[in-house]
Amino acid sequence: MTVKETELKGCFIIEPKIFDDGRGYFFESFNQNKFQELTGLNPIFVQDNQSMSQRGVLRGLHLQRGTFAQAKLVRVIKGKVLDVVVDLRPESSTYGRSFSIVLSEENKKQLFVSRGFAHGFSVLEDNTIFSYKCDNYYNKESEDGIIYNDAELNIDWMLEESEIQLSEKDKLLPNFKPL
Repeated sequence: MTVKETELKGCFIIEPKIFDDGRGYFFESFNQNKFQELTGLNPIFVQDNQSMSQRGVLRGLHLQRGTFAQAKLVRVIKGKVLDVVVDLRPESSTYGRSFSIVLSEENKKQLFVSRGFAHGFSVLEDNTIFSYKCDNYYNKESEDGIIYNDAELNIDWMLEESEIQLSEKDKLLPNFKPL
């Protein structure tokens, strides 16, 4: 696997080495020792989540605060998404900046997102299966987020506004409030 840190310190793009032949393919989707060696980080994942969505669904921007903050390792098993993170760490030199990457079943890239980031994704193909590992358990009282169309963040979700489908909860998320 190769690991490259994004311009947002603490977010890493992971590209597996894929062994492909006439029967199909094989790749190692995660190896704790290699990840620690290449990043210096040692997350212990305690919860795996998976969702299936249709084109136009936008999930996010979500985070958990305090002792229930989560680091995540995200990937697409089937389909394609635009994955987006926003740095919300006040001490960070990239505070308030976002990063996005297309994750798909074709490119098999993954994104590691450290604690302190808001995370979301827009679904670019029908029947997309999105999977993520978390290093902390979900806690409803700790959840927070930022509205997807915040003017200051100005994120291009690669969808027309008329296509975007939000949950009722995500429609009520607040705007980004810079320090």
